[in-house]
Amino acid sequence: MSVSFINAQEIIDEDQPVKEQVADSVVNKTRIKADGVAAVVGDFILLESDLDREIEQLKAQGADLSDYTRCELFGSLLESKLYAHQAIQDSVIVNELQIQSRVDQQFQGILGQLNGDLQKMLEYYKKDTEQALRDEMYEINKNNYLAQEMQAKVTADIEVTPEEVRTFFNDIPKEERPTFGTELKLAQIVVIPEVTEDAKQAVIDKLKGFKKDIEENNSSFTTKVLFYTEDTASKRDGGKYTLNRKQPRMVKEFRDVAFSLQEGEISEPFETDFGYHIILLEKVRGQEYDVRHILLRPEITQDAIKKANDEIKEVRAKIIDGTLTFAEAAREFSDEVETKFEGGQLTNPTTQDFNFELTRMEPELYSQIQDLKDGEISEVLQDEDRVNSIKFKILTVTDRIDDHEADFAKDYLKIKNLALQDKQIKAVAKWQKETIADTYIKINGEYRECDFQSNWLKK
Repeated sequence: MSVSFINAQEIIDEDQPVKEQVADSVVNKTRIKADGVAAVVGDFILLESDLDREIEQLKAQGADLSDYTRCELFGSLLESKLYAHQAIQDSVIVNELQIQSRVDQQFQGILGQLNGDLQKMLEYYKKDTEQALRDEMYEINKNNYLAQEMQAKVTADIEVTPEEVRTFFNDIPKEERPTFGTELKLAQIVVIPEVTEDAKQAVIDKLKGFKKDIEENNSSFTTKVLFYTEDTASKRDGGKYTLNRKQPRMVKEFRDVAFSLQEGEISEPFETDFGYHIILLEKVRGQEYDVRHILLRPEITQDAIKKANDEIKEVRAKIIDGTLTFAEAAREFSDEVETKFEGGQLTNPTTQDFNFELTRMEPELYSQIQDLKDGEISEVLQDEDRVNSIKFKILTVTDRIDDHEADFAKDYLKIKNLALQDKQIKAVAKWQKETIADTYIKINGEYRECDFQSNWLKK
């Protein structure tokens, strides 16, 4: 079943702006029925309205539910509650601070989308008080956390041996063996415009000015975030991040500075791969650190951009005239550390090998190589990433494998993943069967007529 109900009863739809959700609710006069218990799974009660609410939210996120019956969707909802219930029985530790931090971020994010109108927010979520809404958000996030932790626990220790992989493959009838689509190996050379020392110093001086203005003139750190930061991910929340000493999230330099501060202290400017920052340590809660930061990137001059563009054009010309191979040029000229020492070879982030299946390639990358023949060098392409606002690159296809029936030697990693998934599915099915038998479950009303895959009715 591909539809996940880990977020059952979720009142937060982060993919759709809350303003639009409120408008939809008003226009459609939506009323969610809240009467009647549809099911009980251990300590959890599912209301008749819960499935309707979940279906509406999935549709709002663009999910295609045409191939699923209400019984199948309700079965997925039951599964998520079974995981959460068993997590409680197994004493899965709940990170209270992490959940509370998540609630705070959700609450402030939604409130911000509604221009700070708390009353409108309460009306939309049908709550009388802010605390009532926060309490419900907390329970939802806690139950989601429990379900996710329990799911991970069930499959955490499952591995497959080479012999199990071979047995799995040999047990597939030849006529049913999977066909893998056309695969390519890709390589690229990247040249990044150089940032001048003057540009770096200008950013450092600007951040020092922010720090001085806040400390000496009582200016607002959050206001400066909204006007100046180049970190779009945190700008909406006033540059806020919550760090945990036990759970690495930010780059090392950022964490080291944050954990060295006292509450209320602002750091000196410091550098990461993303640019230059200052951090305000707002609050310490045990292992949790609430920080706000401002990110500025040094300006890249037009001369630096032209120089980088000219350089990669020269590199391309040398490869085409045979002066250098692509791999040699990558090792000598590429600024992308992750690929240059592999001769520019790109690693597939999903499979961790060098092969890219054409039909599963990221659309942007596909558009850049779709017309390339093997060994052909692309034109110079301008690109960007999370770290660099501008970079230039050339690409080549180094190898191509056409559509083919699965071959044990050539496709071992893919077959291993299939074998692991098969073993995990069987383990989950066994766990569900045993856990359902040992858990109090009651299904009411129309759902008693469902033909569930799992034995929820305990017939």
